[in-house]
Formats: sequence, structure tokens, C-alpha cells
Amino acid sequence: MIEAGQAIPSVAVKLVTGEGINDATSDEALGAGRVVVFAVPGAFTPTCNVNHLPGFVANTGKLRAAGVDRIVCASVNDHHVMKAWAEASGALGEIDFLADGDAALANALGLAKDMPGMGTRFRRSAMIIESGVVQVAFIEDAPGVNASGAPAILMALEAARV
Repeated sequence: MIEAGQAIPSVAVKLVTGEGINDATSDEALGAGRVVVFAVPGAFTPTCNVNHLPGFVANTGKLRAAGVDRIVCASVNDHHVMKAWAEASGALGEIDFLADGDAALANALGLAKDMPGMGTRFRRSAMIIESGVVQVAFIEDAPGVNASGAPAILMALEAARV
């Protein structure tokens, strides 16, 4: 499992931004500046859609004020689904979406989880990354959004400023 001090691995992904959909590698997408990436088991799934993503959408301004250059939501979904979710949530253009359709990144990070009926998915998590190196990782150990939600990330960013 990815830990603080480790570099983001390089695997092929699709990056969905306000400018469109592009082929990228994970280290390109997450490697410049200060990035907050949060990973969810699935786009449009109940907890992800109602509790996880909305917290980041609501706190985009606060995260940017805390020095975050890019906010990225990752999921083991294809880029069409990720784009539709970005549009439906009102996050397109504010948050970038990383489509890890074959779970290559989830596996490379050690965050893959087999979910009955859904296949391999990301474990619910979040990371603060600086210049491609993980500064801190927040991995949920129980159902729900606690350690990996926007409020927890904001607290960690604030504590790092002290």
C-alpha cells in the first residue's frame, strides 16, 4: 500500500478535465505541484455520490486557499462514466477526474479492493501529493467517509502550515 515518501507510480489513465478527455499517465496527472487526490469505489454509487464527492465540490475554494493546485477524483470507471459524473455533480472544471478503467492505478498503489458484484475497485482513500511524492495517505478502514473526506484533508493541510 502506498505510503508517505513514495512516488506516484506511472500507469496509463484517462484524465477528464474541463478541457476534455486525454490519455495520460498517473505520474503526469498527479505529479505537478500540490495535489489532493481522493479515490472512490465508484462513480454515481450512493456514498461516493452523496457523501464523498460533494464535500470536495463544496470545499474547492478552501482547498485552493490552503495551497492545493489540483483536486483529482479517481475511480475504477471508464472515462465516459467519469465525465458524466463530473458534469452531473457540477464538478467539471473545478475537480479533475481520473478514470482507471482497468484498475491499473488502484493495483499499483496497493489500494485495489475486490467488491462483490462490482469487481475490483479503489479502496476509499485520499492523498496529499507534493511534486509527485505522497506526503500523507488517508485510507478508510470502515464504511463511510471519514478520514478521506474534504474536512479531514483541510485539517491536515492546516496542521501542516503550523
